[in-house]
Amino acid sequence: MKSDLDALMLQHKVDVLLVNGPAFHNPAMMYMTGGGHISRAELVKKQGETPVLFVGMMEREEAAKTGLPIRLYTDYPYADQLKEANGDPELAAAITLRKQLTDLGVTRGRVAIYGQLEFGPLFAKLQRVTQMLPELEFTGFVNDPIFNGAMMTKEPSEVERIRKMGKITTEVVGRVAEYLTAQRVENEVLVKPDGLPLTVGDVKSKIDLWLAELGAANPEGTIFAIGRDGGIPHSSGTATDLMRLGQTIVFDIFPCENGGGYFYDFTRTWSLGYATDEVVKLYEQVHQVYQDLIAGLKVNQNFQEVQNRTCDLFEGMGHPTIRSQPSISEGYIHSIGHGLGLKVHEMPFSGLSATPADKLAPGTVFTIEPGLYYPSRGMGVRLEDTLYARPDGTFEIMVDYPYDLVLPVKS
Repeated sequence: MKSDLDALMLQHKVDVLLVNGPAFHNPAMMYMTGGGHISRAELVKKQGETPVLFVGMMEREEAAKTGLPIRLYTDYPYADQLKEANGDPELAAAITLRKQLTDLGVTRGRVAIYGQLEFGPLFAKLQRVTQMLPELEFTGFVNDPIFNGAMMTKEPSEVERIRKMGKITTEVVGRVAEYLTAQRVENEVLVKPDGLPLTVGDVKSKIDLWLAELGAANPEGTIFAIGRDGGIPHSSGTATDLMRLGQTIVFDIFPCENGGGYFYDFTRTWSLGYATDEVVKLYEQVHQVYQDLIAGLKVNQNFQEVQNRTCDLFEGMGHPTIRSQPSISEGYIHSIGHGLGLKVHEMPFSGLSATPADKLAPGTVFTIEPGLYYPSRGMGVRLEDTLYARPDGTFEIMVDYPYDLVLPVKS
């Protein structure tokens, strides 16, 4: 939780957090500010102190809504910095940042860098600042333990925002199911009222429209993959593919609050009209593993243990897994889940990069998503729900939705 930030900074020997970029679609900045229409900012948080937000004059009222102390860029006139830099814009930018940091008493120690910003200009500016303030060290993390560590457990208000996104997500999934089942069939292909075949691209357009109508954003797109594409876990689907009967459709949808807030993550696998015996068997095996995993979750369990259990179960059914054959492209070929919040993928992690800190602690929100993938056989199956580890030690599927494989269609 946010209240853990100072302890995590101390633990990892970081004196200051410097977060760059806008307040939307920028997880670290969103986490600290709550979002809003702030297109450019620097947030400086010293260990044990309230963050300070540097913003432009035109966005001062939006920035004030964050409740944080505000400093304006106009307090550091660009013309003055450019004159001091003898016309060098790169040096002028560095002088501005140096003055901002100095005004807050940041002249030495370790400063961890965060945010969504083009890396080249930021790197150039930070290099110049270290020349001016040689006792200052800028640093970063491959696997960030500070923001990721704090964001891993959620406040009740965060959980409710994720739950609301779950309701929007499943509402859209239900609309897609209704839309598909309402179409006519000709030669085993769904046909629109205008007589043209229904395509993946048509369905995705509806998904984007319905999400927007319900106040959600879809910045990372949607996986809606039929047939062979469904056998490749992150294939988003081919826009021109037709909606054919009897082929698996992997529908993985992960929208967020408008403006880049909290995400939801959800997957169902469908087959239009009917499913072949081979598909039914594959689906039943994935569903069986899903149910076994949900029933066996334990509070404070390391998430990687759930991944190992998943491999045990699929290997027992005769499927290759990423554990038994790390380079496989068919079978069970990914990790069982991940944390969810202001990022689609955040702590706790369950794959090879998981650490002892990646636990299903009370307050975590995470996915469980077993799947089997056989593109050589033209099929794939995945089921995914988002769960909440409640403070009382129980686990809750955040939003219920049916697990039907076959969607009936008009004859």
